[in-house]
Amino acid sequence: MNKVLNLLGLARKAGKTILGTDSVIKLLPSKQIKLIFIANDTSFATYDKIDKKAYFYQVPTINQFSCEELSQALGVNAIKIIGISDIGFAQAIKKEIERGDF
Repeated sequence: MNKVLNLLGLARKAGKTILGTDSVIKLLPSKQIKLIFIANDTSFATYDKIDKKAYFYQVPTINQFSCEELSQALGVNAIKIIGISDIGFAQAIKKEIERGDF
């Protein structure tokens, strides 16, 4: 498993993740979410809804991982939308993405 998914798993253990479309959308206006993972095999409607909301609230999104990869990193079943609520984890993940380590 790569560093990005390892960091995602650590964020989950630290309680800094928000799971699911509705939960993420609900917290976006409060600026609690710093980064959003969208599974690359999610439906177009879900992707479009999250992407537009994230753009409006200026939250970066990452869609380079499948539902299976994200679910395995977190130890949950069939998760497609994940919000990161900690700025430290969000910055570390973005840095690894920029380095191309995924």
